[in-house]
Amino acid sequence: MFWKDNRLVNTIRPKKEKGESDESHDMADALVGYYEMDMAAVQLYGKDGKLPPLKEVSGYMVRPGYYRMLGATETPFGVSFTINSHGATSCTLLLFKPRESEPYAELLFPQNCHIGNTYSMLVYGLKIDEFEYAYKFDGPYQPEIGKIFDSSKVLLDPYAKAVTGQRNWGESEDGGKPFTYKARVVKNNFDWRDVKQLELPFEDLVIYEMHVRGFTKDKSSGVHAKGTFQGIREKIPYLKDLGINAIELMPVFEFDEMESARVVDGTQLYNYWGYNTVCFFAPNTSYAYKREHNHEGEELKRLIYDLKKNGIEVILDVVFNHTAEGNEQGPCFSFKGIDNDVYYMLTPDGYYYNFSGCGNVLNCNHPIVRRFIIDCLRHWVVEYRVDGFRFDLASILSRDQNGAPMANPPILEEMAFDAVLGKVKLIAEAWDAGGLYQVGSFPSWSRWAEWNGKYRDDMRRFLKGDAGTAQDAINRITGSKDLYDPKYRGNSASVNFLTCHDGFTLYDLYSYNMKHNEKNGWDNTDGDNNGNSWNCGVEGETNNPVIQGLRLRLIKNAFATLLCSRGPAMFFAGDEFCNTQFGNNNAYCQDNIVSWLDWNRLEEFGEIHDFVRFMIKFRKDHPVLRKTTRPSKSSLPEISIHNGYPYKAQTDYDTHMIGVMYAGRDEEDTKDDIVFVAINTYWEPLTMQLPELPYTFEWRVEVNTFCEYKDGIDAQAFTEIYGPNTIRVPARTVIILKGDKI
Repeated sequence: MFWKDNRLVNTIRPKKEKGESDESHDMADALVGYYEMDMAAVQLYGKDGKLPPLKEVSGYMVRPGYYRMLGATETPFGVSFTINSHGATSCTLLLFKPRESEPYAELLFPQNCHIGNTYSMLVYGLKIDEFEYAYKFDGPYQPEIGKIFDSSKVLLDPYAKAVTGQRNWGESEDGGKPFTYKARVVKNNFDWRDVKQLELPFEDLVIYEMHVRGFTKDKSSGVHAKGTFQGIREKIPYLKDLGINAIELMPVFEFDEMESARVVDGTQLYNYWGYNTVCFFAPNTSYAYKREHNHEGEELKRLIYDLKKNGIEVILDVVFNHTAEGNEQGPCFSFKGIDNDVYYMLTPDGYYYNFSGCGNVLNCNHPIVRRFIIDCLRHWVVEYRVDGFRFDLASILSRDQNGAPMANPPILEEMAFDAVLGKVKLIAEAWDAGGLYQVGSFPSWSRWAEWNGKYRDDMRRFLKGDAGTAQDAINRITGSKDLYDPKYRGNSASVNFLTCHDGFTLYDLYSYNMKHNEKNGWDNTDGDNNGNSWNCGVEGETNNPVIQGLRLRLIKNAFATLLCSRGPAMFFAGDEFCNTQFGNNNAYCQDNIVSWLDWNRLEEFGEIHDFVRFMIKFRKDHPVLRKTTRPSKSSLPEISIHNGYPYKAQTDYDTHMIGVMYAGRDEEDTKDDIVFVAINTYWEPLTMQLPELPYTFEWRVEVNTFCEYKDGIDAQAFTEIYGPNTIRVPARTVIILKGDKI
């Protein structure tokens, strides 16, 4: 945007025109991307491109900045700094030389740079690559009512786009001096060109959850930029070949891996997962392969750009339930020193509620915190083009300032109806550490989906053969309509999964009866004690070929069932080639081969990988597995149950074999799409009588997990068929058939 011929010109990539001054062109170029700058702010420049300073503070010329642009914003004249505090009496800007712990300048915001609860100051002459910044606030110190202002505390800007000091994983850049979080101004000039949001139908998603570092950190990954965003980018051909169409990245906001770092039995442990956010607007700099001084986030943007070009959406796992500041004993480096009683849920005597299990709880439904969260989500959608968010311990977002659950939480409603967030996926982990469990009842406004924890638990029990679980399994496979009424929640409210970062890997689910978290250093007391796992007869690794074969069959059963269930499907990275965490079901601190993917297993367990790739394609090829289609012309019901016999929907305590038939039309509405899924979880073979098809159709076996899978194998040849409508389903086996036209 710039003035030319007495008019304001808006340009995306300005070109210097004949007769245009260098000053006007440079100013226009500097303002590219500041789409949030309102007309009044632009007009401050004047038609001659001049914006005179009004005052000198600590040797710097200043004037009021851009009140509506929170954070630090580069301008042609310097940098505008804007921050809010509801309770502070004064604010001071601190300027640091890079990697220095003591500021070289302290600028108290003048009164004319303070409107309402907002401090905004334009500081002239600053070059963004020559400084880092932070703040100090003064105000009342009354801990009993939650006010803990301390003018000696150096505070990080909550709207900072980059955090300094932790560029290298596990290292501090302050040279051993007391660590201080500081911010850096980021130049946003990434060119998204013609990329667009994919907006894939939610029910079509096959989501691949991964940890950025662990996905490629091990040398077996074969990538050059191990453990980084670039490392994932090198693996895009693998992801595309596998067939997934969405990745869910575990936390990528700046976090402190050194929080609670310790050594256990000679092994350095970290806060590896990253569920302890330091700054919500900044990417984790240690996940970038190359140093991105003042361009932080570009490597992540390149990754997202290339993923979109390959048809893969990006969902971020976000943590708005707590921060890394902890409780009364925790550090004060940002929100506590800015407005402790606003940003956190506090008890009547000023202590911290702890529904997160991590020391504090963000006061998400306070108007100021609501605005912060919405601003943050918009930032990641607009600046990084992400496609969705999975909210960790999302039930906390439904609590009021006293911790009580709300029927219509304002923050959840605002996310559901926000115009910028209108097409992004919103996924709730619908429980918290305070005992609130909302699976099936999370406030949704027909926008929110949920990690369906009941799908995980019910299906794990059924697939390992527990009695009395068949009806629950049928409910989960067919879309959990007992939990999510399609009339109010749509057909994609249930994100189905059997594994995720939290718990056993799929290989370990069938290799261990008990968790083995001894290496975490808590005497195996941490982690879930109800994993519904089964070791198939031997705890851990074994050379017994019978047990090995059974475990692989159960893994194939799990993938076949998951990918034939209604609702978006999700699985944990590495499950497709039997990655193991050696029985550790809470590997949050293990920055080593326990958590890193061992890509050598891709060759060792190639059968499982190829089977998963086939099943993903099979799901894509058969829309009836994913959603309601046009009715079949053969008048078959959309979903019907056949437990051993045609249309036998009843179950009892001893039911171990179920049959689910889907029927509808294909994507082009050219032919009927009919799929039958037979699941036998019993330890002996059972006979399944199939429903009759119209006379122009016949049943064709597509999948039989009892036989070894190879691309192109004829599963029909390995299936015992007793006549046109009867098959023998081997023990602990899934058989999938489709209705073929004769």
